[in-house]
Amino acid sequence: MIELLEKLEIYRLKNKISQRKLAEKLGVAYNTVNRWFTGKTIPNKIQQYHIKKLLETSDNTS
Repeated sequence: MIELLEKLEIYRLKNKISQRKLAEKLGVAYNTVNRWFTGKTIPNKIQQYHIKKLLETSDNTS
């Protein structure tokens, strides 16, 4: 799980988007994304799926 969140943070920084914008892209609340990055919670299975799809899309367009 940590690896997935690390990849997500790299994606966010590489694309220069805020946690708020990332939350919009993933269809979750800003607080949800913030809690992932602070280690308070982890993404559920559906959220993990959307994160993986976002990262795959990013890999295919780079």
